[in-house]
Amino acid sequence: MNLDQFSQYARLRVDSYLKQQLDTYPPATNLQEAMAYSLFNGGKRIRPMLTYATAAIFAEPNPLTDACAAAIESIHAYSLIHDDLPAMDDDDLRRGKPTSHIYFNEATAILAGDALQTFAFELLSAPSLGQATTQLQLIRELSLASGRHGMITGQMIDLSNIGQDISIETLEQMHKHKTGALICASVRMGALSTELATQEQLQSLEAYACAIGLAFQVQDDIIDITSDTQTLGKTQFSDEEANKPTYPKLLGLEGAQTLAKQLHKQAIEHISPFGESAQPLVELANYIIGRNH
Repeated sequence: MNLDQFSQYARLRVDSYLKQQLDTYPPATNLQEAMAYSLFNGGKRIRPMLTYATAAIFAEPNPLTDACAAAIESIHAYSLIHDDLPAMDDDDLRRGKPTSHIYFNEATAILAGDALQTFAFELLSAPSLGQATTQLQLIRELSLASGRHGMITGQMIDLSNIGQDISIETLEQMHKHKTGALICASVRMGALSTELATQEQLQSLEAYACAIGLAFQVQDDIIDITSDTQTLGKTQFSDEEANKPTYPKLLGLEGAQTLAKQLHKQAIEHISPFGESAQPLVELANYIIGRNH
């Protein structure tokens, strides 16, 4: 499959799993509607794609892989709801649509985000998956990536440094936690779901994920100033207007573009030992630094 075909495959697979699992719970007023609004609002599903692409190196993706992909996307959706809140980034648009707190209200948005976070762990801990030891390992992976050791700390560093002059090292640490940790978990969990990856292989995949995770954020910073609101699906120059630290601000646009290319090269080198079986991961890395939204 080429990247477009693989993207469609991953999207259909994870969306089907998410819808099936959401439908097993009765709606509580408009909570389920708010959860679905943010889960199915046109996201590119990059993290599930990484999960499925990594699993496919070792074996056919299985129900545990589906649970991983769905759980990671649920965590991602919850984080975006909370990021957009007035107390955080105060954004009105997400992927060209009103953000959750604008479409519903702040209280509903907060509760939908909370529900999506716990939903992720419901999915991973389902007894029907029948692989308790591996499930526990996956739950820990996602907990570390999304909590105080990962995404939450990244967001805290971000909020603490608005309007501040920070070093490139601090900016890198912020994004390794805020964006990179969940991307890294997407890759590691895909491999772990097959129960076939060696420790050495996991290390190579983690190095790939760290490189593309940082490249993803560098490219995000670049397109915030090189694209437009309609293409972005959110307000152009939003980071600049919020006086946030970005790679173009610290390195210049050309310097940021050079860094993205260097990180892309590193990522490809780390997965070269996997050969043709890692081609979807190569194409995903190509997409990440080539996108304009």
